[in-house]
Amino acid sequence: MLGEVLMELLCEGLGVEKEKLKKMTFLEGMMMVGNYYPYCPQPDRTLGVKSHTDPGALTILLPNHTGRLQVKHGQEWVDVKHVPGALVVNIGDILQILSNDEYKSVEHRVLASSSHEPRVSVAVFFHPSEKESLYGPLPELVLPEKPARFQQFTYTDYNNRWYTKELDGRSLVNYYRL
Repeated sequence: MLGEVLMELLCEGLGVEKEKLKKMTFLEGMMMVGNYYPYCPQPDRTLGVKSHTDPGALTILLPNHTGRLQVKHGQEWVDVKHVPGALVVNIGDILQILSNDEYKSVEHRVLASSSHEPRVSVAVFFHPSEKESLYGPLPELVLPEKPARFQQFTYTDYNNRWYTKELDGRSLVNYYRL
């Protein structure tokens, strides 16, 4: 499965065992969501989805050709160019924390559009199925010269905080930062 291959590559990039995320049950907690953004006659008066980061480890997105997805680069919003047949892969908050800041969760949003064509996308989110286990920086990535940058937490606590906050660009990464 694509999610497994991507997670193995990300683990290899961190220098940890390639099955680390699989063993931590991140392939077992998948959730698929379909998004539909209809025509909007006044797109300057609304957003499709406010800026946010994704809570899980990884998100794989299949968008249609209409675009309107943006990522934050520095202080500027940048359009994600549509490439036919391509998938968009986002690093989520949990992977930023597990990687001890080696990987960064991406802030993104969807703009409303006056195009008469709706935006449709399908996203697959990868979360751990072990909700009560403790999560924090992987021990292999905590070194004297690079101490842990995040406290440990359960995914249940994290998930409750994520779903009760407004999607306003604030990542929960900073909530758990030491």
